[in-house]
Amino acid sequence: MTDRKTLPGSVAEQTRLLLEKMEGAARAGVDWIQIREKDLSGRELMWLVQEAVRTIPRPCRILVNDRLDVALVTDAGGVHLGERSLPLAEAKRFLREKNRGGDFLVGVSTHSLEAAQAAEKSAANYVIFGPVYETPSKAAFGPPQGIDLLAKVCESVSLPVIAIGGITLENACECVRAGAAGIAAIRLFQDAADIADVVRALRNSCG
Repeated sequence: MTDRKTLPGSVAEQTRLLLEKMEGAARAGVDWIQIREKDLSGRELMWLVQEAVRTIPRPCRILVNDRLDVALVTDAGGVHLGERSLPLAEAKRFLREKNRGGDFLVGVSTHSLEAAQAAEKSAANYVIFGPVYETPSKAAFGPPQGIDLLAKVCESVSLPVIAIGGITLENACECVRAGAAGIAAIRLFQDAADIADVVRALRNSCG
């Protein structure tokens, strides 16, 4: 997941650094990158996603936070929907009507067992669940859900569950052992001096 505003320099320098970090993450073997720049206008976000789709090496998949329209016009790999986004069922209906299903992913942020189960019923391709651990960026969603609830969510749904919230090199494997298909983070990757080292350490430790 991205947050260019945490990077140094001017707006232009932040954007350049973000694209460089995304390319480095893709080359290191990160499977998905969610572009999560909520303050950008539709035009600005479209440009950023276009650049990412154009420059990021495959098979890394670019996902766009919230904006189904931007994801579609840029040929991104999918869209990630939050609690205030277009309802999942409506997004899936629109994609069916436009014959835009295929391997285009639609994921959903969830913060409870019930929400994850509802997402599965509405044919989400994956869910992000959290916050699992304490983290300032997810404080608005309440206290940490904890590793035990993550395990219950993973047991209760058949679609991939991605753990989020306070994920570090020290606790990432605990999430995988609880049944998570993967982990999502901003600081873990974006603040890394060498993203390849982080990805290598995760794969060596967690499989």
